[in-house]
Amino acid sequence: MGASPGREPLEFSGDMERYDRLARSMGYDDEKGSEWRSHVQSNRKSTQTQVVHSLMDGGRTLDEEFRMTYKAARHEAIWLGESLRNFAERALIDDVMALVKGGKEANVYLCRLSAASNAGLAAAKVYRPRSLRNLRNDKMYREGRELIDTKGVAIKQRNNREMRAIANKSSFGQELTHISWLMHEYTTLARLHAAGAAVPRPIAAAENAILMEYVGDKQRPAPVLHGVGLASAEAARLLNEVLRNVGILLSMGLVHGDLSAYNVLYWQGKITLIDFPQVTLTESNSNAWRILRRDVRRVCEYFALQGVDADADRLARQLWDEHVRLPVTDA
Repeated sequence: MGASPGREPLEFSGDMERYDRLARSMGYDDEKGSEWRSHVQSNRKSTQTQVVHSLMDGGRTLDEEFRMTYKAARHEAIWLGESLRNFAERALIDDVMALVKGGKEANVYLCRLSAASNAGLAAAKVYRPRSLRNLRNDKMYREGRELIDTKGVAIKQRNNREMRAIANKSSFGQELTHISWLMHEYTTLARLHAAGAAVPRPIAAAENAILMEYVGDKQRPAPVLHGVGLASAEAARLLNEVLRNVGILLSMGLVHGDLSAYNVLYWQGKITLIDFPQVTLTESNSNAWRILRRDVRRVCEYFALQGVDADADRLARQLWDEHVRLPVTDA
């Protein structure tokens, strides 16, 4: 899960605006906000924990914003409050109940949908504050992809200033790249769900989080396929189901990009594919075939352990030829 966020030095050039918004949302007036900003700028070696404490002293807590059964540490509560406040303000959720999964790029939390949202459970994927700005090899997946905003609109068609910020890798540009990475996951989920793919139903997106259907029950979330042992007959059926979903992606001109038994959930005899921020375009990414072949190989490695004999490269080639109809550039 990486280093504890409470011990990492803040990258103030990139996070100042984010913390400014947080300070204002917690009730600081302009005078106090200016004092806090001056303090942060003059103490650039402060830790996130110290900054969180300075914000929390005299400020409203997350519990006053919306209910939080989950007992988060202070630094985690700050990021949760900022990331999920949008969903609470829109009357989508009224409780954060538990941490479901921690990861290098994001944590997933179990939330209770509000009565206005017909109640029930949902999963909130909350991206870590700095991880998406430093993802290794993300350029390989982004090749050919347009940068999009929180509405799914291509940035380059609207604002040259934003494109310059991205090219210069300024703090503003890094924030736009972060949002685009998240929104590619959300829009992909929406398209796949509408097409009948086995993915969580997306509910809403904010600048740093995605709210989606929860798979599991209150006692436990659906485990990833990697931790599940299957009888050979069921394994063969589920491999076909995974490949069906790979085909749906390819029919839309997409490759998952990080598919394996770690990114497939298993619940009550069904599978659900998750984690789509690195989705790759087949027609404009020169790495698409290699990425697809790697995805299929990883999936088949798991099913081979369950007694299913499958030729991963042959399956990948068949899927590619059926849905993409472009020459394989790296056999």
